[in-house]
Amino acid sequence: MHPFILVLTVSLLLGGCGDAPAPRSAEALPPFVKTVAVTAGERQTLGLSGTVRARVESPLAFQVGGRISRRAVDAGQAVSAGQVLFELDRRDLEQSLAAIEADLAGAEAGLATAEAELARYRQMREQGFTSAQEVERAELSWREAQTRRDAATARVAQARNALEYGRLQAPAAGVLIDVTGEPGQVVAAGQAVATLAQTGEREVEVYFPEGVTPPAAGEALLADGAVLPLGLRETAGAVDPQGRTRRARYTVLQRPDELVLGAVLRARFAAADAADAGAAGIDFRVPLGALDERGQGPRVWRFQEGAVTPVPVRVLALDGEYARIHGPLSAGERIVALGTHLLHEGMAVRELGR
Repeated sequence: MHPFILVLTVSLLLGGCGDAPAPRSAEALPPFVKTVAVTAGERQTLGLSGTVRARVESPLAFQVGGRISRRAVDAGQAVSAGQVLFELDRRDLEQSLAAIEADLAGAEAGLATAEAELARYRQMREQGFTSAQEVERAELSWREAQTRRDAATARVAQARNALEYGRLQAPAAGVLIDVTGEPGQVVAAGQAVATLAQTGEREVEVYFPEGVTPPAAGEALLADGAVLPLGLRETAGAVDPQGRTRRARYTVLQRPDELVLGAVLRARFAAADAADAGAAGIDFRVPLGALDERGQGPRVWRFQEGAVTPVPVRVLALDGEYARIHGPLSAGERIVALGTHLLHEGMAVRELGR
């Protein structure tokens, strides 16, 4: 065979071998990912300061105006129900009572005169010496005199009450937590001169930051290490416009007598940011590499049934290797631990051996 034909034949055979189908590439299979189990952290707690207050705190004031002549108590003093706390100068009140009693005496005298006139006109009418119209006018005068007497009697009762109101008494037993009235001071009716913390339940007043709903229960931490349970009694209906806080009152459920009015103590509450069963106030601890931030907020990728889905989370704290997060997760479920920046929603992946 000619040498040229032999070389051509070999070249054609070698070229035909290159058209054979290549084997399937391993790159077509889903990629492997490393996963880690979500670990539950501690329940979130919110620590705030609270002030010990009485369940009922009554501002005390006179029901009439006048000048204070005597102050019988001091702040911090325990008082009993009915105890005299302040007295007003009673001279003006006594003179007012005397004047009104004089008006009452005049009204009673006028009524007696009207009754006598009415009796005389009725007798004259029976004898035919006067008309029925004159009797009716006498009856009208008698009714007017009776009305004036009744009005004067009511004014006398009011003046006597005012004289009694010149003595301010404690409406209930308790402790005076504030006393502002001083002898010689002129006060108006209703102007507070003291505040009485009545004997009974003790409460802790706490101001929560705006946006935080006061929990239904909490704990008060005393200086000696004792912990007293607290129960929510009331919450302010609006946020304070200056401090941007919401006031809440908690009843002390145990040993309230050990608390000193006005004392500031520490209060601890369980945070209640989420109502989901998987995130009801529970933190989770995950590796830093599990966090993904691509302009859509922090998230992690949940691995489930061979695919991944993003889960938005809130980062609470970071340390050298781990992050403390909060989100709709459950302890024990698996998330992608590395390479989260390469994932997209619904992407099929294979889990590396645990």
